Amino acid sequence: MIILTRLGGHEMAVNPDLIERAESTPDTVITMLDGHKLVVAESVDEVVDRVRRWRASVAAEAFVISHEEEPAAVPAAAVAGGPSLAQVLRMPSREA
Repeated sequence: MIILTRLGGHEMAVNPDLIERAESTPDTVITMLDGHKLVVAESVDEVVDRVRRWRASVAAEAFVISHEEEPAAVPAAAVAGGPSLAQVLRMPSREA
């Protein structure tokens, strides 16, 4: 779940798997798969960043869980602030 803020200042948890789209109209409107709309204080870029970070954390946790039997499989540098999460997960870099 990601935490987003309604325009009134109340926080809510949203399941990013159920987000269909986010639009800036000029307020950010998130349309859920069921058609329900949420108006939030965060920008579209912030929503996208939170979804990316959430997905990366899920992937990282799955990686650690799947390698618990083999502690050497998780690079020591990854635990001690070494390479980025993308490098650990062998994801393509966003930099050109």
